[in-house]
Amino acid sequence: MSFDEGLVDWISEALEPMGTVTMRKMMGGATLYLNGTVFAIIDSGSYGGALWMKADEESAPIWEAAGCRPFTYERKDGKMSSMPYRLAPDDVFDDADEMRRWAELAVEAGLRAPAKKGKPKAKSKGKPKKG
Repeated sequence: MSFDEGLVDWISEALEPMGTVTMRKMMGGATLYLNGTVFAIIDSGSYGGALWMKADEESAPIWEAAGCRPFTYERKDGKMSSMPYRLAPDDVFDDADEMRRWAELAVEAGLRAPAKKGKPKAKSKGKPKKG
């Protein structure tokens, strides 16, 4: 199943005053970035193209007050797991101001998130340089 690319177009248009939205497709869904910061994912799985926005402990009370449930899923071993995202409120789909308000909250959480460690560099197979 694939996600609705029209949704990405709407998000890009709504967030244009804030910067550039880019996307990376993955596992039938997509990760969305605003000016290089992860702020949302689109899940094409069991929720039928749901938009999940980045959250963290600092922003959790705001998401909870709006009734935005956390992203949870069942792992292959049958255990439940979660990711730091919240289901976007319905009003973001037809109100650009609301999309920008919630995206700003999500980008702030993305900026607070610890940087991912890169893969270790491969060792050089050549002769060591004389210095």
